[in-house]
Amino acid sequence: LLVKKEKEALQKILSLYHPLKGSRYREVDEVVQAQDELVDLELEIDALNMARNIDIDQAEAILRVEMGSKVSEMSSKEIKRDLLVFAKKNAKLFLDLANDENVQLRNFAIKATEAGIITLSSDQKTFHWASNNKKLMTVPFDEHPYSAMAQFFKTDEGLDIYKSIEKKLS
Repeated sequence: LLVKKEKEALQKILSLYHPLKGSRYREVDEVVQAQDELVDLELEIDALNMARNIDIDQAEAILRVEMGSKVSEMSSKEIKRDLLVFAKKNAKLFLDLANDENVQLRNFAIKATEAGIITLSSDQKTFHWASNNKKLMTVPFDEHPYSAMAQFFKTDEGLDIYKSIEKKLS
C-alpha cells in the first residue's frame, strides 16, 4: 500500500492507530533496511575473503556438503570458483561450514570410502575395513553415516583409525 505524501491524515491513521499495523502491514523504515543490508554485505565480504584464502582441502570439504560427490571430479580451479560463488550466494551457511570442524572429518570419511579403504554397508548402518571386512563402527539410529563417522574419529579408537586411513590415503 502506497500512501502519497499529500494524504497526511491517512498516513497518521495507518502509522499510529490502525489495529492491523505490524500484522497485516508495516511501515517502510529505510534506516532499518540500510542496517540489514549493511549486515548482509559485511557477512558476504567476510565469506568471500575467507573463501579466497581457504586451502583446497577445506574448500573441497565445504563444497561436498553442498554438492555431494560431484566435487571429486572437479579441478581445483572449479572448486575455488564454486566456493566463491557459494560464499557470495549463501554467506552465512558458508561461514558456518567453514568454521565447523566436522565438515573436514566428514569429507575425510567420504574420501576414504571413495578410495576403497573403508566401506559403508548397503543399509548404511556399519562401516568396515575394505581389506578384511572387519567392522569399524555402527552408525547410531537416525544419524547420517558420515556425521557419525566424523564423531567416531574424535574418540581414542577413532583417532587411531583416522591415522591409519590417513597413511593409506597419502
